[in-house]
Amino acid sequence: MVPALDWSDVFSFQDYGALLQLVGNSVVAGAVLGIVGGLIGVFIMQRDMAFAVHGVSELSFAGAAAALLFGGSVVMGSLVGAVAAAVLIGLLGSRARDRNSIVGVLMPFGLGLGILFLSLYEGRSANRFSLLTGQIVSVSSPDLGWLIGIAVVVLVGLLVVWNPLRFDSLDGQAAAARGVPSSAVSIVFMLLLGLIVAVAVHIIGALLVMALLVTPAAAAMRVSHGPLAVPLLAAVFGFVSAVGGILLAIAGTLPVSPYITTISFLIYVVCRLIAWRRDRAIAVSAAQEPLRVAA
Repeated sequence: MVPALDWSDVFSFQDYGALLQLVGNSVVAGAVLGIVGGLIGVFIMQRDMAFAVHGVSELSFAGAAAALLFGGSVVMGSLVGAVAAAVLIGLLGSRARDRNSIVGVLMPFGLGLGILFLSLYEGRSANRFSLLTGQIVSVSSPDLGWLIGIAVVVLVGLLVVWNPLRFDSLDGQAAAARGVPSSAVSIVFMLLLGLIVAVAVHIIGALLVMALLVTPAAAAMRVSHGPLAVPLLAAVFGFVSAVGGILLAIAGTLPVSPYITTISFLIYVVCRLIAWRRDRAIAVSAAQEPLRVAA
């Protein structure tokens, strides 16, 4: 019997160097997305907004699908959809309960609208598929300039509002009492989130953006609690997941998203194991302390 799936169907390093040159733009875009996505992911986790990321990505997908149908720029289409969703969530979802209900409404609407646009699109099927699951050869040089520019804007915006955003994320009531404009900070953060989601849709697809915007930060927060260590670890984990996944995808025939999500998930699992062993060692040490004192 011939196996249905051969190892060469998943990995084949023949002509790897030539293929690497073809996807150089995607590697650069993935590196930038991994770093910036890891940094903003820390605040996503602190503000409990992982669900909102998925809602923004669905509207970004709808905007990109509309641009694909009408012959416009896919980058601009996804950008308009993501920013529109981010503004709606930021303005109407000041409380967690309101935010979750709004995201729950936006998600099926955006996904349904995107599927409608794709069903009407008569071009290459690969273009449609890439909006959902990512495509390593879809980043052209003009698109790369846009993606890097957007990522730089997000990074600079994060640095500008870092301290008030961190204060508001950790203790919103105390931040408001100290004069932090929580509503303005929330709107700014949602705008930055919308921008980076629009970038992520082009690398990993609309359905799996949380693998780069949530998982690296969640993994970093398992192994550290330091205000500097967590963002740095999240950025490193995001970079390794994005670039490592793209480099593996070059050698395979599968879409890029399974490689990126698998690396991101494995990093999270390892961090969970490290945290478990650390907590267990602390518990054992705490249980043995009375015995040492009595002795």
